[in-house]
Amino acid sequence: MLGRLSWDAIPFNEPLPLLSGAVVGIVILAILVTVTVKGWWPYLWREWLTSVDHKRIGVMYIALGLVMLLRGFSDAIMMRTQQALAVGDAQGYLPPQHYDQVFSAHGTIMIFFVAMPLVIGLMNFAVPLQLGVRDVAFPTLNSVSLWLTATGALLVNMSLVIGVFSRASWWGYPPLSELAYSPDVGVDYYLWSLQISGIGTLLTGINFVTTILKLRAPGMTYFRMPVFCWTALAANLLIVAAFPVLTATFVMLLLDRYLGMHFFTNDLGGNQMMYANLFWAWGHPEVYILVLTAFGVFSEVAATFSGKGLFSYRSMVWATLGICILSFMVWLHHFFTMGAGADVNAFFGIMSSIIAVPTGVKVFNWLFTMFRGRIVFKTPALWLVGFMVTFVIGGLTGVLLAVPPVDFVLHNSAFLVAHFHNVIIGGVVFGALAGITYWFPKAFGFTLDERWGQASFWCWLIGFWLAFTPLYALGLMGMTRRLQHIADPSWQPLLLVAEAGAVVIFAGILCQIAQLYVSIRTRERRLDLTGDPWNGRTLEWSTSSPPPAYNFAVLPKVETIDAFWHMKRTGRAPVEPVYESIEMPRNSPAGFITAFFAVVMGFSLIWHIWWLAILGFLAAATVVLIAGWNIEREHEISAAEVAQMERAR
Repeated sequence: MLGRLSWDAIPFNEPLPLLSGAVVGIVILAILVTVTVKGWWPYLWREWLTSVDHKRIGVMYIALGLVMLLRGFSDAIMMRTQQALAVGDAQGYLPPQHYDQVFSAHGTIMIFFVAMPLVIGLMNFAVPLQLGVRDVAFPTLNSVSLWLTATGALLVNMSLVIGVFSRASWWGYPPLSELAYSPDVGVDYYLWSLQISGIGTLLTGINFVTTILKLRAPGMTYFRMPVFCWTALAANLLIVAAFPVLTATFVMLLLDRYLGMHFFTNDLGGNQMMYANLFWAWGHPEVYILVLTAFGVFSEVAATFSGKGLFSYRSMVWATLGICILSFMVWLHHFFTMGAGADVNAFFGIMSSIIAVPTGVKVFNWLFTMFRGRIVFKTPALWLVGFMVTFVIGGLTGVLLAVPPVDFVLHNSAFLVAHFHNVIIGGVVFGALAGITYWFPKAFGFTLDERWGQASFWCWLIGFWLAFTPLYALGLMGMTRRLQHIADPSWQPLLLVAEAGAVVIFAGILCQIAQLYVSIRTRERRLDLTGDPWNGRTLEWSTSSPPPAYNFAVLPKVETIDAFWHMKRTGRAPVEPVYESIEMPRNSPAGFITAFFAVVMGFSLIWHIWWLAILGFLAAATVVLIAGWNIEREHEISAAEVAQMERAR
């Protein structure tokens, strides 16, 4: 009746998972009680949970990413503490099997449920506004994408207290992830959570490629689009091309585990190396899905806070498209040591070095944008400067690892861990935090507190270098990745420095929480009444903060790059436009309800509760079909209502 699910799935003999689960449960219960007591459910259901407004969906994506950042960072600090303590005769506090789950969950959460929701959230919020349109191409599909991503995040967190999570790391290499070596449900949690969230991400990619190619303001040709829209287009083209590869790979691994097939085993003609090829054929474009979006954010920040147009706009566009293409030609550098041969290694080593060229073009363009500009060092500009220093060093270590003989020495070492975090934290996380600070007043109508924001930046920057510089040295000294116990006591001082760095980063996270609290408390004196708090250049700053549901009462006419800056410079007379009625999409519960049944289906598949999995799938499919066939998808805002709202603003 309940498949493999029994009371044995609850880890009663392991206090840490139970304590973690209890803390999470108490927080969720407190939130539910507060919402119920305050009577907020109708508002939340009407304005947020069922919303198809791209701006609110973007905010919810970012909220999901920030919540999961806390979960993923808790795993990180647990690992750093274990390695700092478990030296020589000391065994630390995490047993090996629990430690394996922690580092697997950390990588999975940070890539799929922190970095991806943050960059997709920023794209959701800003791209339609920058394009001068009213919403994305498929608003209801956008809601479904969000809630499928949230489904995957929920399934990962359920593994805290019901069963276990994967111990095969975040890439799940066979044979470790095959049934013979991982007979429990950990790998199943990993596979089904990523399959479901991956479908949501693929739908997002289709949605945004369509939006950018088909929905733009009158006069906005491709080479008048903001650079952030270009990087969003490139990132979503990569999603559309790469995520089906990951989905197919996981399907084959699931068939191995559930039906005894042999795609990735040595038995009956299987090939473990095929998994590595397929996974990284998705995995390296995934790095650029994340980083390209951050590049777009920094391009907007550099131009705005330098008070001048982005240097060599067209070279930035071509560099973006070059990275988009080259990202599919470097995947094998992830396994130079696995016997592909000297010629193959040489080709991929050369391609891995070449892809640094368009990235270098971007860095020089940001520097030249700032050169002789009137730079205003607000918090987003600080993130830009910190990013350039950190990311360039991380990129240089990447070029070093692209040399196969060097990689043979450093592969699977702590040096590689430092390089990867150098790029992802220095690029993606810094970019996401810059974007959140930059567009926050547009989303909520008031700016964030500068003092707490700058304190957070310095904690993140200093903490990062304290945490990961020692890992470069330890990698050169021979320390490999994923060690639960450190046999060489001479490594402990550097591990303690890395632990201190993690603590400083945690202080940065606390500063961000304090920044949000203080900003909300003092929002009355930091209101953005102009809609343009940074003296911006692109169209999102031409509307009010926060924008109305329809974004623009009259779609703007674009005549050049930096359309809003051009409008301000030419001093157009404020003539009241002729308002027309606007059709806007209706709110839809389809995404939320689909996600509910997707959770039921995913959990049932993990635990082999076949009857419930079938019911969950049929219910989710029914909701999608009903939403798809619904003809009452839009409601009309009359011209009089539009005029009234615009005059009130």
